Amino acid sequence: MTTLSVTPEDGLLDEPRRIFVKGLQPSQKVELSTRTLRGNGQYWVSAATYIADASGQVDLERDAPVSGSYAGVSASGLLWSQRPEVSGAADVFPDDVLQPLVTQISLEGSETSVTLIQRLASEGVTRREVRENGLVGTLFTPPGVGPHPAVIVLNGSGGGINEPRAALYASRGYAALALGYFKAPGLSPYISNTPLEYFVAGLAWVRREVRPAHDFVALSGQSRGGELVLLLGSMFPEAVSAVIGYVPSALVHGGQAAADPAVGRDGPAWLYQGQPLVHLWNDNKTASWAARDAGLRNAESISTALQDHDAVRRVAIEVEKIRGPVLLLSAGDDAAWPSALFSRMAYSRLKEAGHPWPVQHLSFEHAGHTILLPNIPSTNSVDGTPAANAEANEQSWLAVKAFLDDAVNAPAAEGA
Repeated sequence: MTTLSVTPEDGLLDEPRRIFVKGLQPSQKVELSTRTLRGNGQYWVSAATYIADASGQVDLERDAPVSGSYAGVSASGLLWSQRPEVSGAADVFPDDVLQPLVTQISLEGSETSVTLIQRLASEGVTRREVRENGLVGTLFTPPGVGPHPAVIVLNGSGGGINEPRAALYASRGYAALALGYFKAPGLSPYISNTPLEYFVAGLAWVRREVRPAHDFVALSGQSRGGELVLLLGSMFPEAVSAVIGYVPSALVHGGQAAADPAVGRDGPAWLYQGQPLVHLWNDNKTASWAARDAGLRNAESISTALQDHDAVRRVAIEVEKIRGPVLLLSAGDDAAWPSALFSRMAYSRLKEAGHPWPVQHLSFEHAGHTILLPNIPSTNSVDGTPAANAEANEQSWLAVKAFLDDAVNAPAAEGA
């Protein structure tokens, strides 16, 4: 009798799964297919064909497909290689992050199937919308009395409120505030002229409302949010316990593609005390948007601005002022901007300054700009390869969990 199993069937998004078929004939070809309901009511699918071993078994932890949606050995290949049934669908996470992603895995040519359940929020995680003190976000709190260490999650040029990452942080023991700063209810639709005092208020709110364990509040930011967390850590070091920069910049940038048209892409993104922060495009002698305007990668236009070394020096973020550990996660095939170069710049500056806290830089050479979470589709990026993007999704999250655990336990041990 042929049986198909997944272990565990139900668990958190970041939990590895084992997909296994037994009871086949030796060397029998078998096709497995998947179908998952994701955001905006859209289904994502994949399929691959495998050859059973001499015992009539197929084990995705061991066996590569001979054809199908992905190549090579990958236990989660059927998940990260999914593509939308309807072209153009992009939301890989559920509309409600408290609800699980449900994947049907089927053995083609039979009625054999199994259901795989992935949860962003573990049992007991609570969700609270925050609309106070001018702040707009969502707080996810782990189960249990606490206190819990805290993380503030900041999105990039897409704006909005990053609930999926915050929910998974909470599932791993962190009170996580997904803080919107544009393209969120009641906020500007543009990044232009965002006051840094807004984030200072967010840090104070978390300390007041969450009362985090060991007074630990980390910042986790993606892309423009990665630039922002380095900037905030350098300008308000007493308020930031640790910094996680996903595909960040070591330099201050202007509004770029997320700018208010009335301000322009060469206008400021950030304000402090009512004044715009000097950014890379200010008085830059070599900067040109010609490549971007011709439909080429944004990173190509950014590279022109880097040729003006005086401009680069003026807007370099003073990361050495951060008073805590720093984790930098970059992509070698980044179409948005050269996050690997930027991360090396920040890393070198920290090391040259003798930064007394741990500093790590993980560069994913063949991955693209969108480094998200493990075991989700990685096929809808304009850069990187799906396999490399999936690897970056998995390995970056493992690194983040270990980094935060070490960062939290270091002050805890000192205070013991």
